[in-house]
Amino acid sequence: MGREDSHYRPEGVDGRRSVGSGSGGATGRVSVPGANVPHRPAPASGSARVTPTGDPAAAPVSWPGAPGPIPVSPPVPPVGAAPPPPPPAVPPRRRRGRLVAALAGVLVLVLAVAGLAVLRPGPVARLLGGEAAPSGATAAPPEPDPPAVLGGPDANAPLPTEAGIRAALEPLVGAAALGDRVNVSVADVATGETLYGKGPDAPTVPASVTKLATGVAVLAARGPAYRIPTRAVAGPNPGEVVLVGGGDPTLAVDKNGFYPGAARLDALAAQVRDALGGTAPTKVIVDSSLFSGPVFEPGWDADIPTGGFGAAITALMTDGARKDPALARRTAEETNHAAERVPQPDLTAGRQFAKLLGLTGGAAQVTRGAAPTAGGSGSAGPAPGTELGKVESLPVIRLVDIMISDSDNVIAEAMARQVALAKGKPGSFTGGAAATDQVLGELGLPAGEISLADGSGLSRTNRISPSLLTELITLAGNGSHPELAAIFGGLPVGGWSGTLDERYRAAATAAGAGVVRAKTGTLTGVNAIAGTVLTADGRLLTFAVLTDRTQGSLDETRQALDRITSALAGCGCR
Repeated sequence: MGREDSHYRPEGVDGRRSVGSGSGGATGRVSVPGANVPHRPAPASGSARVTPTGDPAAAPVSWPGAPGPIPVSPPVPPVGAAPPPPPPAVPPRRRRGRLVAALAGVLVLVLAVAGLAVLRPGPVARLLGGEAAPSGATAAPPEPDPPAVLGGPDANAPLPTEAGIRAALEPLVGAAALGDRVNVSVADVATGETLYGKGPDAPTVPASVTKLATGVAVLAARGPAYRIPTRAVAGPNPGEVVLVGGGDPTLAVDKNGFYPGAARLDALAAQVRDALGGTAPTKVIVDSSLFSGPVFEPGWDADIPTGGFGAAITALMTDGARKDPALARRTAEETNHAAERVPQPDLTAGRQFAKLLGLTGGAAQVTRGAAPTAGGSGSAGPAPGTELGKVESLPVIRLVDIMISDSDNVIAEAMARQVALAKGKPGSFTGGAAATDQVLGELGLPAGEISLADGSGLSRTNRISPSLLTELITLAGNGSHPELAAIFGGLPVGGWSGTLDERYRAAATAAGAGVVRAKTGTLTGVNAIAGTVLTADGRLLTFAVLTDRTQGSLDETRQALDRITSALAGCGCR
Protein backbone atom coordinates (compact mmCIF):
# COMPACT_ATOMS: atom_id res chain seq x y z
CA MET A 1 0.00 0.00 0.00
CA GLY A 2 1.15 3.55 -0.39
CA ARG A 3 0.41 7.16 -0.06
CA GLU A 4 0.38 7.84 -3.78
CA ASP A 5 -2.44 5.51 -4.79
CA SER A 6 -1.43 1.94 -4.46
CA HIS A 7 -2.18 -0.62 -1.86
CA TYR A 8 0.71 -2.98 -2.45
CA ARG A 9 4.19 -2.19 -1.22
CA PRO A 10 6.61 -5.16 -1.24
CA GLU A 11 9.48 -3.44 0.62
CA GLY A 12 7.33 -1.60 3.10
CA VAL A 13 4.20 0.44 3.25
CA ASP A 14 5.09 2.46 0.21
CA GLY A 15 7.93 0.46 -1.25
CA ARG A 16 10.68 2.41 0.46
CA ARG A 17 13.22 0.74 2.66
CA SER A 18 13.07 3.72 4.98
CA VAL A 19 10.11 5.91 5.71
CA GLY A 20 10.22 9.22 3.92
CA SER A 21 8.52 12.50 4.34
CA GLY A 22 4.83 12.32 4.71
CA SER A 23 4.36 15.45 2.73
CA GLY A 24 4.58 16.35 -0.87
CA GLY A 25 6.03 19.29 -2.65
CA ALA A 26 5.32 22.97 -2.39
CA THR A 27 1.97 24.03 -1.10
CA GLY A 28 2.20 27.71 -1.94
CA ARG A 29 1.24 29.15 -5.28
CA VAL A 30 4.13 28.46 -7.55
CA SER A 31 5.10 28.78 -11.15
CA VAL A 32 5.75 25.58 -13.02
CA PRO A 33 9.45 25.22 -12.27
CA GLY A 34 9.55 27.65 -9.36
CA ALA A 35 10.91 27.20 -5.89
CA ASN A 36 9.58 24.35 -3.82
CA VAL A 37 8.38 24.39 -0.23
CA PRO A 38 7.87 21.12 1.66
CA HIS A 39 4.20 20.50 2.38
CA ARG A 40 3.14 22.24 5.55
CA PRO A 41 -0.28 22.73 7.11
CA ALA A 42 -2.03 25.93 6.19
CA PRO A 43 -2.88 28.35 8.97
CA ALA A 44 -6.22 27.68 10.59
CA SER A 45 -7.34 31.16 9.74
CA GLY A 46 -6.21 34.23 7.92
CA SER A 47 -4.82 34.52 4.44
CA ALA A 48 -1.74 35.51 2.57
CA ARG A 49 -1.22 37.18 -0.72
CA VAL A 50 1.62 35.58 -2.60
CA THR A 51 3.32 37.03 -5.64
CA PRO A 52 5.28 34.36 -7.49
CA THR A 53 8.52 35.46 -9.00
CA GLY A 54 10.83 34.31 -11.70
CA ASP A 55 8.36 32.97 -14.28
CA PRO A 56 5.72 34.55 -16.49
CA ALA A 57 3.58 31.43 -16.04
CA ALA A 58 3.19 32.07 -12.33
CA ALA A 59 -0.37 31.75 -11.11
CA PRO A 60 -2.03 34.93 -9.81
CA VAL A 61 -3.39 35.03 -6.29
CA SER A 62 -6.62 36.94 -6.87
CA TRP A 63 -8.80 34.83 -9.14
CA PRO A 64 -11.86 36.01 -11.05
CA GLY A 65 -14.83 35.71 -8.76
CA ALA A 66 -12.78 35.28 -5.63
CA PRO A 67 -14.41 36.95 -2.62
CA GLY A 68 -11.05 38.08 -1.29
CA PRO A 69 -7.56 36.84 -0.57
CA ILE A 70 -7.45 33.05 -0.74
CA PRO A 71 -5.93 31.30 2.27
CA VAL A 72 -2.86 29.53 0.99
CA SER A 73 0.14 27.86 2.46
CA PRO A 74 3.31 29.80 3.19
CA PRO A 75 4.61 31.95 0.33
CA VAL A 76 7.23 30.44 -1.90
CA PRO A 77 10.79 31.75 -1.70
CA PRO A 78 12.41 33.48 -4.64
CA VAL A 79 13.40 31.26 -7.53
CA GLY A 80 16.61 29.42 -6.71
CA ALA A 81 16.22 29.69 -2.95
CA ALA A 82 16.33 26.57 -0.88
CA PRO A 83 13.06 25.48 0.76
CA PRO A 84 12.39 26.03 4.42
CA PRO A 85 12.69 23.07 6.80
CA PRO A 86 9.78 20.91 7.92
CA PRO A 87 7.82 21.97 11.01
CA PRO A 88 9.82 21.65 14.25
CA ALA A 89 7.85 18.63 15.45
CA VAL A 90 9.15 16.56 12.55
CA PRO A 91 12.78 15.37 12.88
CA PRO A 92 14.95 16.91 10.15
CA ARG A 93 15.36 14.52 7.24
CA ARG A 94 17.78 16.36 5.03
CA ARG A 95 21.41 15.37 5.23
CA ARG A 96 22.79 17.82 2.71
CA GLY A 97 23.94 20.78 4.73
CA ARG A 98 21.00 22.96 3.74
CA LEU A 99 20.01 24.04 7.25
CA VAL A 100 21.38 27.54 6.94
CA ALA A 101 19.93 27.95 3.47
CA ALA A 102 16.55 26.74 4.65
CA LEU A 103 16.60 29.02 7.69
CA ALA A 104 17.51 31.92 5.49
CA GLY A 105 14.58 31.08 3.24
CA VAL A 106 12.19 31.13 6.18
CA LEU A 107 13.52 34.46 7.43
CA VAL A 108 13.32 35.95 3.97
CA LEU A 109 9.65 34.97 3.91
CA VAL A 110 9.08 36.57 7.30
CA LEU A 111 10.73 39.74 6.11
CA ALA A 112 8.75 39.78 2.91
CA VAL A 113 5.39 39.16 4.52
CA ALA A 114 5.71 41.13 7.75
CA GLY A 115 8.10 43.84 6.64
CA LEU A 116 10.25 43.34 9.75
CA ALA A 117 13.93 44.08 10.16
CA VAL A 118 15.98 41.18 11.51
CA LEU A 119 19.42 41.94 12.80
CA ARG A 120 21.45 38.84 13.44
CA PRO A 121 25.18 38.26 13.19
CA GLY A 122 26.85 35.36 11.46
CA PRO A 123 26.09 33.60 8.18
CA VAL A 124 22.33 34.24 8.33
CA ALA A 125 22.99 37.97 8.50
CA ARG A 126 25.36 37.63 5.55
CA LEU A 127 22.71 35.83 3.54
CA LEU A 128 20.07 38.40 4.40
CA GLY A 129 22.32 41.42 4.12
CA GLY A 130 22.06 42.14 7.85
CA GLU A 131 24.64 43.54 10.24
CA ALA A 132 28.01 41.92 10.67
CA ALA A 133 29.10 40.38 13.95
CA PRO A 134 29.97 42.89 16.71
CA SER A 135 33.55 44.11 16.81
CA GLY A 136 35.83 41.80 18.78
CA ALA A 137 33.55 38.79 18.49
CA THR A 138 35.05 35.53 17.31
CA ALA A 139 34.21 35.20 13.65
CA ALA A 140 32.51 31.97 12.67
CA PRO A 141 33.90 30.12 9.64
CA PRO A 142 32.22 31.44 6.51
CA GLU A 143 29.29 29.38 5.32
CA PRO A 144 29.14 28.43 1.63
CA ASP A 145 26.35 29.88 -0.44
CA PRO A 146 23.25 27.67 -0.31
CA PRO A 147 22.73 25.44 -3.35
CA ALA A 148 19.59 25.94 -5.39
CA VAL A 149 16.93 23.26 -5.09
CA LEU A 150 14.73 24.35 -7.98
CA GLY A 151 15.96 26.99 -10.34
CA GLY A 152 13.84 28.89 -12.82
CA PRO A 153 13.97 28.12 -16.53
CA ASP A 154 16.26 30.09 -18.80
CA ALA A 155 14.18 31.96 -21.35
CA ASN A 156 17.12 31.85 -23.75
CA ALA A 157 17.93 28.16 -23.29
CA PRO A 158 18.10 26.27 -26.58
CA LEU A 159 15.33 23.83 -27.40
CA PRO A 160 16.46 20.20 -27.31
CA THR A 161 16.27 18.37 -30.60
CA GLU A 162 14.18 15.30 -31.23
CA ALA A 163 17.35 13.43 -32.19
CA GLY A 164 19.05 14.51 -28.97
CA ILE A 165 16.13 13.37 -26.81
CA ARG A 166 15.91 10.09 -28.68
CA ALA A 167 19.61 9.40 -28.20
CA ALA A 168 19.30 10.05 -24.47
CA LEU A 169 16.16 7.99 -23.87
CA GLU A 170 16.16 5.07 -26.30
CA PRO A 171 18.75 3.05 -24.34
CA LEU A 172 16.66 3.51 -21.17
CA VAL A 173 13.02 2.97 -22.13
CA GLY A 174 13.65 -0.67 -22.96
CA ALA A 175 14.94 -1.57 -19.48
CA ALA A 176 13.74 -5.00 -18.42
CA ALA A 177 12.48 -3.66 -15.10
CA LEU A 178 9.89 -1.58 -16.97
CA GLY A 179 8.24 -4.62 -18.56
CA ASP A 180 7.15 -5.03 -22.14
CA ARG A 181 4.76 -2.05 -22.37
CA VAL A 182 6.39 1.32 -21.78
CA ASN A 183 4.66 4.40 -23.18
CA VAL A 184 6.42 7.76 -23.10
CA SER A 185 5.82 11.37 -24.11
CA VAL A 186 8.21 14.32 -23.77
CA ALA A 187 7.38 17.89 -24.79
CA ASP A 188 8.62 21.45 -24.34
CA VAL A 189 6.45 23.48 -21.95
CA ALA A 190 7.05 26.88 -23.55
CA THR A 191 6.23 25.85 -27.12
CA GLY A 192 4.20 22.68 -26.65
CA GLU A 193 6.41 20.99 -29.22
CA THR A 194 6.58 17.20 -28.93
CA LEU A 195 10.18 16.07 -28.61
CA TYR A 196 9.86 12.33 -28.09
CA GLY A 197 7.19 9.67 -28.12
CA LYS A 198 7.02 5.93 -27.66
CA GLY A 199 3.42 4.83 -27.75
CA PRO A 200 2.52 8.41 -26.77
CA ASP A 201 -1.16 8.05 -27.64
CA ALA A 202 -1.61 4.54 -26.23
CA PRO A 203 -4.18 4.26 -23.43
CA THR A 204 -2.32 3.05 -20.35
CA VAL A 205 -3.27 2.37 -16.72
CA PRO A 206 -2.18 5.61 -15.02
CA ALA A 207 -2.54 4.79 -11.31
CA SER A 208 -2.21 7.94 -9.21
CA VAL A 209 -1.10 10.29 -11.98
CA THR A 210 -4.86 10.35 -12.63
CA LYS A 211 -4.94 13.02 -9.94
CA LEU A 212 -3.31 15.49 -12.35
CA ALA A 213 -6.35 15.22 -14.61
CA THR A 214 -8.71 15.45 -11.64
CA GLY A 215 -6.88 18.52 -10.33
CA VAL A 216 -6.98 20.36 -13.64
CA ALA A 217 -10.65 19.50 -14.13
CA VAL A 218 -11.80 20.76 -10.73
CA LEU A 219 -9.71 23.94 -10.97
CA ALA A 220 -11.32 24.66 -14.34
CA ALA A 221 -14.85 23.67 -13.36
CA ARG A 222 -15.09 25.11 -9.85
CA GLY A 223 -12.28 27.66 -9.81
CA PRO A 224 -9.45 27.92 -7.27
CA ALA A 225 -11.46 30.03 -4.82
CA TYR A 226 -14.50 27.77 -4.54
CA ARG A 227 -15.31 26.44 -1.06
CA ILE A 228 -17.50 23.42 -0.37
CA PRO A 229 -20.36 24.15 2.06
CA THR A 230 -21.69 21.96 4.85
CA ARG A 231 -25.08 23.19 6.03
CA ALA A 232 -27.54 22.59 8.82
CA VAL A 233 -31.24 23.27 8.23
CA ALA A 234 -34.34 23.00 10.35
CA GLY A 235 -36.00 19.59 10.15
CA PRO A 236 -39.68 18.82 9.60
CA ASN A 237 -40.46 18.91 13.34
CA PRO A 238 -39.44 21.41 16.03
CA GLY A 239 -35.95 20.76 17.37
CA GLU A 240 -34.96 18.47 14.49
CA VAL A 241 -31.80 19.44 12.64
CA VAL A 242 -30.77 18.13 9.23
CA LEU A 243 -27.03 18.03 8.57
CA VAL A 244 -26.58 18.44 4.81
CA GLY A 245 -23.33 17.22 3.27
CA GLY A 246 -21.88 19.27 0.44
CA GLY A 247 -18.99 16.91 -0.32
CA ASP A 248 -16.23 18.38 1.88
CA PRO A 249 -13.94 15.42 2.69
CA THR A 250 -11.79 17.47 5.07
CA LEU A 251 -14.56 18.57 7.45
CA ALA A 252 -13.37 18.23 11.06
CA VAL A 253 -15.25 17.64 14.27
CA ASP A 254 -13.21 20.16 16.24
CA LYS A 255 -9.74 21.69 16.44
CA ASN A 256 -8.16 18.23 16.54
CA GLY A 257 -9.08 17.38 12.96
CA PHE A 258 -6.71 15.70 10.52
CA TYR A 259 -6.58 18.53 7.96
CA PRO A 260 -5.35 21.84 9.42
CA GLY A 261 -7.62 24.78 8.71
CA ALA A 262 -10.61 22.62 7.77
CA ALA A 263 -14.21 23.61 8.42
CA ARG A 264 -15.48 22.31 11.78
CA LEU A 265 -18.68 20.74 13.05
CA ASP A 266 -18.31 22.38 16.47
CA ALA A 267 -18.51 25.80 14.79
CA LEU A 268 -21.60 24.68 12.88
CA ALA A 269 -23.19 23.36 16.09
CA ALA A 270 -22.67 26.73 17.75
CA GLN A 271 -24.46 28.43 14.84
CA VAL A 272 -27.35 25.99 15.12
CA ARG A 273 -27.81 26.55 18.84
CA ASP A 274 -27.93 30.30 18.26
CA ALA A 275 -30.41 29.95 15.41
CA LEU A 276 -32.75 27.67 17.40
CA GLY A 277 -32.91 30.16 20.24
CA GLY A 278 -35.03 28.63 22.97
CA THR A 279 -35.82 25.44 21.04
CA ALA A 280 -33.74 22.55 22.27
CA PRO A 281 -32.31 20.22 19.59
CA THR A 282 -34.10 16.87 19.69
CA LYS A 283 -32.80 14.88 16.73
CA VAL A 284 -30.22 14.94 13.93
CA ILE A 285 -31.05 13.75 10.43
CA VAL A 286 -28.27 13.24 7.90
CA ASP A 287 -28.74 14.23 4.27
CA SER A 288 -25.88 12.86 2.19
CA SER A 289 -27.92 12.55 -0.99
CA LEU A 290 -25.70 14.91 -2.99
CA PHE A 291 -23.54 11.92 -3.90
CA SER A 292 -25.15 8.92 -5.53
CA GLY A 293 -24.23 5.48 -6.79
CA PRO A 294 -21.83 3.01 -5.16
CA VAL A 295 -19.54 4.25 -2.41
CA PHE A 296 -16.69 2.04 -3.70
CA GLU A 297 -15.70 2.01 -7.37
CA PRO A 298 -16.23 -1.49 -8.87
CA GLY A 299 -12.75 -1.44 -10.43
CA TRP A 300 -10.99 -1.07 -7.08
CA ASP A 301 -9.04 -4.04 -5.77
CA ALA A 302 -10.85 -5.93 -3.03
CA ASP A 303 -8.63 -4.75 -0.19
CA ILE A 304 -8.89 -1.01 -0.87
CA PRO A 305 -11.95 -0.40 1.35
CA THR A 306 -10.08 -1.78 4.38
CA GLY A 307 -6.49 -1.10 3.38
CA GLY A 308 -6.21 2.39 4.84
CA PHE A 309 -5.92 4.39 1.62
CA GLY A 310 -9.49 4.28 0.36
CA ALA A 311 -12.84 4.88 2.01
CA ALA A 312 -16.54 4.87 1.35
CA ILE A 313 -17.16 8.05 -0.65
CA THR A 314 -20.13 9.93 0.79
CA ALA A 315 -21.20 13.57 0.58
CA LEU A 316 -20.83 13.94 4.34
CA MET A 317 -17.77 12.76 6.25
CA THR A 318 -15.23 14.03 8.73
CA ASP A 319 -11.44 13.83 8.44
CA GLY A 320 -11.47 11.85 5.20
CA ALA A 321 -13.50 9.13 6.98
CA ARG A 322 -10.62 8.38 9.37
CA LYS A 323 -11.77 6.58 12.50
CA ASP A 324 -9.22 8.25 14.77
CA PRO A 325 -7.92 11.46 13.17
CA ALA A 326 -5.65 12.33 16.10
CA LEU A 327 -3.92 8.95 15.87
CA ALA A 328 -3.77 9.20 12.08
CA ARG A 329 -2.08 12.58 12.36
CA ARG A 330 0.51 11.29 14.83
CA THR A 331 1.32 8.21 12.76
CA ALA A 332 1.08 9.74 9.28
CA GLU A 333 4.82 9.58 8.70
CA GLU A 334 5.31 5.96 9.65
CA THR A 335 2.15 4.75 7.89
CA ASN A 336 2.48 7.04 4.85
CA HIS A 337 -0.99 8.38 5.54
CA ALA A 338 -2.70 5.01 5.85
CA ALA A 339 -5.44 5.01 8.49
CA GLU A 340 -8.45 2.96 9.51
CA ARG A 341 -11.63 4.37 7.99
CA VAL A 342 -15.20 4.22 9.24
CA PRO A 343 -17.66 2.12 7.21
CA GLN A 344 -20.48 4.72 7.09
CA PRO A 345 -18.86 8.17 7.10
CA ASP A 346 -22.12 10.12 6.84
CA LEU A 347 -23.76 8.47 9.85
CA THR A 348 -20.55 8.79 11.84
CA ALA A 349 -20.48 12.52 11.11
CA GLY A 350 -24.12 12.81 12.10
CA ARG A 351 -23.49 11.13 15.47
CA GLN A 352 -20.54 13.44 16.09
CA PHE A 353 -22.75 16.43 15.31
CA ALA A 354 -25.52 15.20 17.59
CA LYS A 355 -23.06 14.91 20.46
CA LEU A 356 -21.89 18.47 19.82
CA LEU A 357 -25.52 19.60 20.05
CA GLY A 358 -25.75 17.98 23.46
CA LEU A 359 -27.89 14.99 22.46
CA THR A 360 -27.37 11.78 24.38
CA GLY A 361 -28.75 8.26 24.52
CA GLY A 362 -31.41 7.42 21.96
CA ALA A 363 -31.64 11.06 20.85
CA ALA A 364 -28.03 10.91 19.68
CA GLN A 365 -28.86 8.12 17.19
CA VAL A 366 -29.13 9.63 13.72
CA THR A 367 -31.04 8.61 10.63
CA ARG A 368 -30.70 9.39 6.95
CA GLY A 369 -33.28 11.59 5.31
CA ALA A 370 -33.84 14.45 2.91
CA ALA A 371 -33.66 18.06 4.03
CA PRO A 372 -37.09 19.69 3.76
CA THR A 373 -37.62 22.42 1.21
CA ALA A 374 -37.45 25.86 2.75
CA GLY A 375 -40.78 27.59 3.12
CA GLY A 376 -43.86 27.54 5.26
CA SER A 377 -43.81 27.83 9.00
CA GLY A 378 -43.51 25.47 11.90
CA SER A 379 -45.51 25.48 15.10
CA ALA A 380 -42.43 26.63 16.99
CA GLY A 381 -38.95 27.69 16.09
CA PRO A 382 -37.57 28.12 12.56
CA ALA A 383 -39.64 26.90 9.63
CA PRO A 384 -38.65 23.53 8.12
CA GLY A 385 -35.81 23.91 5.65
CA THR A 386 -34.57 27.18 7.15
CA GLU A 387 -30.80 27.35 7.14
CA LEU A 388 -29.50 27.27 10.69
CA GLY A 389 -25.81 27.48 9.91
CA LYS A 390 -23.12 26.88 7.33
CA VAL A 391 -19.37 26.24 7.32
CA GLU A 392 -17.12 26.12 4.26
CA SER A 393 -14.08 24.09 3.30
CA LEU A 394 -10.64 25.32 2.45
CA PRO A 395 -10.63 26.69 -1.11
CA VAL A 396 -10.21 24.24 -3.95
CA ILE A 397 -6.71 25.58 -4.57
CA ARG A 398 -5.66 24.15 -1.18
CA LEU A 399 -7.60 20.93 -1.55
CA VAL A 400 -5.81 20.26 -4.84
CA ASP A 401 -2.49 20.94 -3.13
CA ILE A 402 -3.22 18.35 -0.46
CA MET A 403 -4.63 15.86 -2.96
CA ILE A 404 -1.45 15.92 -5.04
CA SER A 405 1.19 16.30 -2.33
CA ASP A 406 -0.21 13.56 -0.09
CA SER A 407 -1.86 11.66 -2.96
CA ASP A 408 -5.05 11.70 -0.94
CA ASN A 409 -7.46 9.33 -2.66
CA VAL A 410 -10.53 10.42 -0.71
CA ILE A 411 -10.00 14.09 -1.56
CA ALA A 412 -9.46 13.09 -5.19
CA GLU A 413 -12.82 11.32 -5.35
CA ALA A 414 -14.51 14.31 -3.73
CA MET A 415 -12.88 16.63 -6.27
CA ALA A 416 -14.10 14.49 -9.18
CA ARG A 417 -17.63 14.76 -7.83
CA GLN A 418 -17.28 18.53 -7.60
CA VAL A 419 -16.48 18.50 -11.32
CA ALA A 420 -19.62 16.44 -11.90
CA LEU A 421 -21.83 18.77 -9.87
CA ALA A 422 -20.42 21.84 -11.61
CA LYS A 423 -21.35 20.28 -14.95
CA GLY A 424 -24.82 19.23 -13.90
CA LYS A 425 -24.02 15.53 -13.68
CA PRO A 426 -24.68 13.09 -10.85
CA GLY A 427 -22.23 13.22 -7.96
CA SER A 428 -21.03 9.68 -8.55
CA PHE A 429 -18.04 7.79 -9.89
CA THR A 430 -19.56 7.71 -13.38
CA GLY A 431 -20.68 11.34 -13.18
CA GLY A 432 -17.24 12.49 -12.08
CA ALA A 433 -15.51 10.54 -14.84
CA ALA A 434 -17.84 11.85 -17.54
CA ALA A 435 -17.55 15.43 -16.31
CA THR A 436 -13.75 15.26 -16.15
CA ASP A 437 -13.71 14.03 -19.74
CA GLN A 438 -16.01 16.90 -20.72
CA VAL A 439 -13.93 19.59 -19.00
CA LEU A 440 -10.67 18.37 -20.50
CA GLY A 441 -12.29 18.45 -23.94
CA GLU A 442 -13.48 22.01 -23.32
CA LEU A 443 -9.89 22.94 -22.51
CA GLY A 444 -8.82 21.68 -25.93
CA LEU A 445 -7.14 18.51 -24.67
CA PRO A 446 -7.55 15.20 -26.53
CA ALA A 447 -10.41 13.85 -24.41
CA GLY A 448 -10.51 10.74 -26.59
CA GLU A 449 -7.23 9.69 -24.99
CA ILE A 450 -8.61 9.46 -21.46
CA SER A 451 -11.16 7.01 -20.07
CA LEU A 452 -11.74 7.19 -16.34
CA ALA A 453 -13.67 5.20 -13.77
CA ASP A 454 -12.58 7.27 -10.75
CA GLY A 455 -10.73 10.43 -9.83
CA SER A 456 -7.98 8.96 -7.66
CA GLY A 457 -6.35 6.36 -9.90
CA LEU A 458 -7.18 3.43 -7.67
CA SER A 459 -9.20 1.82 -10.44
CA ARG A 460 -7.38 -0.49 -12.84
CA THR A 461 -9.92 0.32 -15.53
CA ASN A 462 -8.64 3.90 -15.91
CA ARG A 463 -6.76 4.66 -19.12
CA ILE A 464 -4.76 7.79 -19.99
CA SER A 465 -2.26 8.35 -22.78
CA PRO A 466 1.17 9.84 -22.00
CA SER A 467 0.63 12.57 -24.59
CA LEU A 468 -2.58 13.73 -22.90
CA LEU A 469 -0.64 14.12 -19.66
CA THR A 470 2.14 16.18 -21.27
CA GLU A 471 -0.41 18.33 -23.08
CA LEU A 472 -2.30 18.82 -19.81
CA ILE A 473 0.87 19.82 -17.96
CA THR A 474 1.85 22.17 -20.79
CA LEU A 475 -1.58 23.81 -20.71
CA ALA A 476 -1.38 24.28 -16.95
CA GLY A 477 2.13 25.71 -17.17
CA ASN A 478 2.21 27.91 -20.25
CA GLY A 479 0.19 30.77 -18.71
CA SER A 480 -2.84 30.47 -21.00
CA HIS A 481 -4.96 29.21 -18.10
CA PRO A 482 -3.31 30.63 -14.97
CA GLU A 483 -5.92 29.12 -12.66
CA LEU A 484 -4.64 25.65 -13.60
CA ALA A 485 -1.10 26.34 -12.37
CA ALA A 486 -2.23 25.32 -8.89
CA ILE A 487 -1.59 21.68 -9.77
CA PHE A 488 2.15 22.33 -9.54
CA GLY A 489 2.10 23.49 -5.93
CA GLY A 490 1.87 20.01 -4.46
CA LEU A 491 4.12 18.13 -6.86
CA PRO A 492 6.91 16.23 -5.06
CA VAL A 493 10.48 17.18 -5.93
CA GLY A 494 13.15 14.59 -6.74
CA GLY A 495 15.37 13.82 -3.78
CA TRP A 496 13.56 16.36 -1.67
CA SER A 497 9.88 15.79 -0.86
CA GLY A 498 6.85 13.57 -0.95
CA THR A 499 6.91 10.32 -2.88
CA LEU A 500 10.17 11.40 -4.55
CA ASP A 501 11.96 12.15 -1.29
CA GLU A 502 14.01 8.96 -1.23
CA ARG A 503 14.51 8.78 -4.99
CA TYR A 504 17.19 10.36 -7.22
CA ARG A 505 19.92 9.61 -4.68
CA ALA A 506 21.87 6.98 -6.59
CA ALA A 507 24.75 8.09 -8.81
CA ALA A 508 22.85 7.01 -11.93
CA THR A 509 19.90 9.26 -11.11
CA ALA A 510 21.48 12.14 -9.17
CA ALA A 511 21.01 14.56 -12.07
CA GLY A 512 17.28 14.55 -11.39
CA ALA A 513 17.56 15.56 -7.75
CA GLY A 514 16.05 19.00 -7.20
CA VAL A 515 15.02 19.52 -10.82
CA VAL A 516 12.41 16.80 -11.37
CA ARG A 517 9.00 17.52 -9.89
CA ALA A 518 6.36 14.94 -10.63
CA LYS A 519 3.32 12.93 -9.61
CA THR A 520 3.96 9.23 -9.17
CA GLY A 521 1.57 6.35 -9.49
CA THR A 522 1.86 2.75 -8.36
CA LEU A 523 -0.37 -0.31 -8.38
CA THR A 524 0.86 -3.86 -8.52
CA GLY A 525 2.33 -4.20 -12.02
CA VAL A 526 1.72 -0.51 -12.75
CA ASN A 527 4.26 2.29 -12.38
CA ALA A 528 3.94 5.81 -13.70
CA ILE A 529 5.51 9.22 -13.34
CA ALA A 530 4.53 12.52 -14.96
CA GLY A 531 5.65 16.08 -14.36
CA THR A 532 8.33 18.57 -15.32
CA VAL A 533 12.11 18.59 -15.49
CA LEU A 534 14.64 21.36 -15.98
CA THR A 535 17.39 20.35 -18.40
CA ALA A 536 21.08 21.10 -17.94
CA ASP A 537 20.64 24.07 -20.27
CA GLY A 538 17.71 25.44 -18.28
CA ARG A 539 14.93 24.37 -20.62
CA LEU A 540 11.67 23.28 -18.98
CA LEU A 541 10.28 20.02 -20.35
CA THR A 542 7.26 17.96 -19.44
CA PHE A 543 7.28 14.19 -19.47
CA ALA A 544 5.03 11.21 -18.81
CA VAL A 545 6.28 7.64 -18.53
CA LEU A 546 3.60 4.99 -18.00
CA THR A 547 4.14 1.26 -17.76
CA ASP A 548 1.46 -1.23 -16.76
CA ARG A 549 3.07 -4.64 -17.25
CA THR A 550 6.00 -4.56 -14.88
CA GLN A 551 7.17 -7.78 -13.28
CA GLY A 552 10.38 -6.84 -11.46
CA SER A 553 10.81 -5.42 -8.00
CA LEU A 554 9.37 -2.03 -7.17
CA ASP A 555 12.82 -0.58 -6.43
CA GLU A 556 14.19 -1.75 -9.79
CA THR A 557 11.21 -0.32 -11.67
CA ARG A 558 11.47 3.03 -9.94
CA GLN A 559 15.20 3.21 -10.60
CA ALA A 560 14.51 2.58 -14.30
CA LEU A 561 11.91 5.36 -14.38
CA ASP A 562 14.24 7.71 -12.56
CA ARG A 563 17.03 7.05 -15.04
CA ILE A 564 14.76 8.26 -17.85
CA THR A 565 13.88 11.55 -16.16
CA SER A 566 17.45 12.02 -14.94
CA ALA A 567 18.70 11.64 -18.50
CA LEU A 568 16.49 14.59 -19.46
CA ALA A 569 17.80 16.59 -16.50
CA GLY A 570 21.43 15.88 -17.26
CA CYS A 571 21.63 16.78 -20.91
CA GLY A 572 20.96 19.61 -23.28
CA CYS A 573 19.80 16.90 -25.66
CA ARG A 574 20.90 18.66 -28.81
